[in-house]
Amino acid sequence: MGGSSLSSNTEGNYNTATGYRALLRNTTGTLNTANGKDALFNNTEGQNNTATGFSALFNNTNGSANAAVGRDALFHNTTGTLNTAIGFGALENNISGSNNIAVGVSAGANVTSASGVICIYNAGENVSNSCYIGNIWSQPGGTQPVYVNGLGKLGAPVSSQRFKDEIKSMEHASEVIYGFKPVSFRYKPEIEPTRPPGFGLIAEDVEKINPDLVTRDSNGEAASVRYDAINAMLLNEFLKEHRQVTEQQVRLTELKKDFQAVSAQQQGEIRALRAQLVDQAVLFKRSTRSLLQQRQPSS
Repeated sequence: MGGSSLSSNTEGNYNTATGYRALLRNTTGTLNTANGKDALFNNTEGQNNTATGFSALFNNTNGSANAAVGRDALFHNTTGTLNTAIGFGALENNISGSNNIAVGVSAGANVTSASGVICIYNAGENVSNSCYIGNIWSQPGGTQPVYVNGLGKLGAPVSSQRFKDEIKSMEHASEVIYGFKPVSFRYKPEIEPTRPPGFGLIAEDVEKINPDLVTRDSNGEAASVRYDAINAMLLNEFLKEHRQVTEQQVRLTELKKDFQAVSAQQQGEIRALRAQLVDQAVLFKRSTRSLLQQRQPSS
């Protein structure tokens, strides 16, 4: 439906073209759906593509299984496959990247050849297996952090015993923290463009002390430090020290009482001894006077 739509088709089957020059150059591509002027205009052999919007997937030639909704969505894509672009200009500059998802106006605009990129209302970067979300940087939020598990699932950290097993006292396991070497650093520009000073640990150093305290990337290499676990270890060491200090204070109190008791006894003994010395001095003085009187000649 529409002037010149599917006008070059030769052997392509199960195609739907609605709009002026939609799927104009398709020859053998099959199972494509194009809705809008110039949608899938240059497609020749691509299959299972869906383009809805003015010039959506315009330059696609043999890329397959792409979905583009919005004007100029996936406009420059030629051979990329399994891409999903929703929004005006979403993934507009992607040429050969595959398995990308972009939602929002100009979302994923910086992606050209990278694959596995997710962009939500963010232009993103041409870096494979990355994720970008707009309007979340420096935004005030709640008090609950968000964690990502090894499968990429987002969620809040939980502490209830309902979610845990093999629960036991940490005891001496936390003493490994005394071998850690805190450092200052700056992230490389491709990681954090603003490069503020940072303070923390190096994952490889921690791995040498306790491999369970690091998280790993898809290649199995140490990537980050499990600071939440280390914080719990710090708490355990603090509590151990606190118990020792408390026990020492109790012991000091007992020693003080013992000292005071001994001191009182000694003071009593000293008073008694002093009284004896005084009595002996009096007796000695009387005896001396008596002897002197006896030795005096009679008149």
